[in-house]
Amino acid sequence: MDTFQVHILAADRTLYEGPCVSLTIPASDGERGILAHHASMMAAIVPGTLRYQPPGEEVQLAAVSPGMVKVEDNEVLVLVDSAERPEEIDEARARREADQAREAILQKKSRQEYQLAQASLARALNRLRVKGGSGL
Repeated sequence: MDTFQVHILAADRTLYEGPCVSLTIPASDGERGILAHHASMMAAIVPGTLRYQPPGEEVQLAAVSPGMVKVEDNEVLVLVDSAERPEEIDEARARREADQAREAILQKKSRQEYQLAQASLARALNRLRVKGGSGL
């Protein structure tokens, strides 16, 4: 199977750089799949689950925050604020963050605080989804 080069970069680290068989990113209009020789494109990434498959390996998952992807000349650059593998996610902490965000939403403060609480809740729930936690 054909591969392409991928660079998955978070603000504080490199999650993965190397050959890839497939990549799926969360976008505002749904998930987008990328295979070798994909047409050039740029797209926004929304908080969600990123999936990538290095050659000869299982599909790898990561919880990602907002960012962007650029595809050009069989090379993909993914830039996100944060990216966490399932084993790096502290499930108890993510549950606490989700509970705090739900409480902040119920407080009905300013529009900005409400939107920040919604974003925090979305991130916490995504982290739990990637971790494989139940009881969302």
